[in-house]
Amino acid sequence: MLIFSGSSNKPLAQKIAHHLGKKVSLAEIFVFPDGEKRITIKEKVLDETAVVIQSTNTPADTNYMELFLLVDALKRSGAEFVKLLIPYMGYQRQDHIFRDGEGVSLEVMAKILQTVGVSEVFSFDFHSIKIPEIFTIPTHNLSALSVFAQKIKEEFSGKEPILVSPDMGGIRRIKEISEMLNLPYVTIVKDGDLNTGNICDSKLNGEVSGKQALIVDDTIATGDTMVYAVDLLIKNGATKVFAFATHAVLADEANKVLEESRIEKVFVTDTVEVPEKKQFAKLEILSIADVTAKALKS
Repeated sequence: MLIFSGSSNKPLAQKIAHHLGKKVSLAEIFVFPDGEKRITIKEKVLDETAVVIQSTNTPADTNYMELFLLVDALKRSGAEFVKLLIPYMGYQRQDHIFRDGEGVSLEVMAKILQTVGVSEVFSFDFHSIKIPEIFTIPTHNLSALSVFAQKIKEEFSGKEPILVSPDMGGIRRIKEISEMLNLPYVTIVKDGDLNTGNICDSKLNGEVSGKQALIVDDTIATGDTMVYAVDLLIKNGATKVFAFATHAVLADEANKVLEESRIEKVFVTDTVEVPEKKQFAKLEILSIADVTAKALKS
C-alpha cells in the first residue's frame, strides 16, 4: 500500500502514514500561472494499491479537481487499485433534489471519481447515512464518535453531563454515542427556512437544567446553528455547554462567532486542516489518524 496526499490536508496524511508505518509517497503538483495544475507521480505504482488522502473542503472545487487529476495520474501510471480517503466530503449536503430545477452536486462528484478510476472510498461522518448509496463502488462511512467518547471520558468523568443533538437529523449519532458512554441525551427540534437556512423556531425535547451539556454534531460551518443551540440550552438551565463536531469547516467568521459565544470549548477533529488564522482559544483539535489507519488495514 502506497500513501499519496493532495494539498488540502497534508498534516493528516503524514499522521496516517506514520500509524501505518509508511511514508507519504511523492507526487509533484505543479501550478501553472493560469491556475491549471499538472500532477506527476514520482514513484513506481505499477500493480500497487494506492491510497489518496484529500479533503474537499473550501475551496471545494479546487480540491476536487486536484483529486480527480491525482487519481487519473495514478491509474495511468499503472496503479491496480486506488483507494480514496476523503476525510471531509464537499458537496455532501447536496445529496438529493430539494427544489425543482436543482441538480444533485454530490452525485456529479461521485460519477467523476468512479470514472477516473477510484475503486473504494472512505470518509467520515456523512451528513446523511444514505450517501454511500450514491456511489456504485464500496463506500465506507467512518465515525469520529469513538474519538469523542474517549475525550468525554477523560474530560467529564464523574460530572454526569448530558448529550445533545442540535437537530433531529443527528438522532442516530447521539443515540450511538449515548450507548458508548451510558449517558442520557436530549434533542433540539427546530424549523428552518429552506431558502435561507435560517432557524424559524425551536424547542428542547428533554431537560438540561443543572447539567453540563455536550453538543455532538457532524459539521460546524458558520457556527450560527451551534451558537443558537448553546443559547437555547443555557436558557433552559444548562450550567455549561461544550461542543463536539467532526468537521471544522469554519466558514466566514465562524471562529470569531464561536470564540465570542457562551460556549466553553469546541472539540473538532483534523478531517479538515484548520489554518492558524482560523484557530481560536476555545478550540481543541483531536485526530482521526488512528481510526483511519485501522480502517485502511482491515
